[in-house]
Amino acid sequence: MPVERAHTLPLDSVRSRASRLNDRWRGATISEAGLGRVLGILALVTATAWAAHVGDSPEIQTFLLVFSSIVIEALPFILLGALASAAIAVFVPERSLARIARLPLSLQVPGAAMSGIAFPVCECGSVPVARRLIVRGVHPSAAIAFMLAAPILNPIVLSSTWIAYGGGNRAAEMTGARAALGLTVAIAAGWVIGRGRAGDLLRARPYGEESHHHHGTSGSRGAQFADHLVGDFLFMGKFIVLGAGLSAFMQAALPQSTLSALGGAPVVSALSLMGVAFVLSLCSEADAFVAASFTQFTPGAQLAFLAFGPVADLKLAALYGATFRRMFLLRLVLVAAPIILVGSLVFEALT
Repeated sequence: MPVERAHTLPLDSVRSRASRLNDRWRGATISEAGLGRVLGILALVTATAWAAHVGDSPEIQTFLLVFSSIVIEALPFILLGALASAAIAVFVPERSLARIARLPLSLQVPGAAMSGIAFPVCECGSVPVARRLIVRGVHPSAAIAFMLAAPILNPIVLSSTWIAYGGGNRAAEMTGARAALGLTVAIAAGWVIGRGRAGDLLRARPYGEESHHHHGTSGSRGAQFADHLVGDFLFMGKFIVLGAGLSAFMQAALPQSTLSALGGAPVVSALSLMGVAFVLSLCSEADAFVAASFTQFTPGAQLAFLAFGPVADLKLAALYGATFRRMFLLRLVLVAAPIILVGSLVFEALT
């Protein structure tokens, strides 16, 4: 009488699955531990300052206010960007992105930049999406163009700019100039910075999304989506916290009287507000209200503030450093700053 053989999995298959699960667990643990350490240190510093009554000083109050504002403002958009990034990784078919990647580069770059109109996410959320697009085969130039254009061209940002400047002719001029200058910077930076291969641009992660892409294929799509979402959110979240802390420190230490002394000449005022935008690290949905309050500066300088902030600031410096290879931020500033300066001067002369 024949005896049925028990159904057993090959030993190599079992080891492979165990290895995949171990990699995913270790990656999540590292991300959570990193974010937990940053938050724990900040909580300890805050508690110590409170116990020692250090928090009564205006500088500490400014630091805490700015830090909490940036984190509360930025984290929802990091989550939205992580959701979009995870959706691209799990639900967008490879063949769809392959079609985009096969388009001529002359169409990919401006098309990706213009698609930012339909993506209501600030600069914090667009970084993980751009990385995911590059990993999935979209040309780096197109992904960078999208990453830089989306925070300026999306309807929420344009609407807030219109409202901040009163809704009249001046609002139309400022909103249109911001959109045009942001689009120009995005396309130019995409062409210049993204010419190389993806491997030359992206920073490798020890247990990052490349591992998710190759090892996260087992399980339901819902589990894969949650895996990508948690990994991207925790990875980007800890750098937002670090960037917010650095930005808050700079603002607490910067004398406010310095700003009033810099609002005279157009070139100096434009460069000054670009520097202020870098330090303030505001989300693009809210920065127009701050720009409109700089009444001692020229309209061209205010435009420079609105165009430069979504491209480069302290919190983005941390995100760029975690996502891209060394010198990315410097190369981006070297491309964007002259274009924004010239654009603000032309706007000043025409208005």
